[in-house]
Amino acid sequence: MIKPLPLDTVADELARFRAAAPLVHVLTNEVVQEITANVLLAAGASPAMVVAEEEAPSFTALSGALLINVGTLYPARLASMRLAVAAAGRANVPWTLDPVAAGVLDFRTRACREFMRCGPAAIRGNASEILSLAGGAGGGRGVDATADSGAAVEATERLARATGAVVAVTGETDFITDGETTWAAPWGHPVMTRVVGTGCALSALVAAFTAGAPDRLAAVAAACAVAGLCGAKAAAGSRGPGSFRAVFLDALYSLTPEELRGKGNE
Repeated sequence: MIKPLPLDTVADELARFRAAAPLVHVLTNEVVQEITANVLLAAGASPAMVVAEEEAPSFTALSGALLINVGTLYPARLASMRLAVAAAGRANVPWTLDPVAAGVLDFRTRACREFMRCGPAAIRGNASEILSLAGGAGGGRGVDATADSGAAVEATERLARATGAVVAVTGETDFITDGETTWAAPWGHPVMTRVVGTGCALSALVAAFTAGAPDRLAAVAAACAVAGLCGAKAAAGSRGPGSFRAVFLDALYSLTPEELRGKGNE
């Protein structure tokens, strides 16, 4: 059964996250590194993007969380990612997989399926990506989803049970599950799809919230909610994609647990 995500849970997780201010090792799409770093900084984390094979595993071991995003995947980057994931396993560092365009291109799809077997703490993708990884008909159109998030809930739950990860399928409504409990986060705004990097930055935020989290389902759900709530607020206070980006960062920076507790589930 799908349950609405309580904002009190989001508030508690945001307070925990801000107190921890985790160091997050981000191996991500080269197109989105700047907005990803700024989203993490505005929200309260400390991002770093150490990509060399000689350095990536050592840095992962020092970090609170790791993001693996295959958006601009090539052999050298894949080698660094493999080393970082292995280091995360040895050091008990939670890591998140963003399977960008999985199901569209064979190279990245094979890499994502390999990573799924390596114990991710979380997986965050759009409906087409999640359907593909769960063994359904995904496909998508490049990085864009061609399926609605609501149509992928069953596949999301199945993928969570198969991998042991908390899986978030994001779209008009985000659904976050550990395979048993599924929460719905109905926030956000369509303009977010018109700004390059908002989805990839959300995956980094998911990774950041898993750092030290006693309840990974609550942590991942809270990350999705924070991004969606701030996205909706930014859309209301901006005139389009250009101004949205700046207002979104301001909203992430200024959001407080007290504000969330005062809102109820609007």
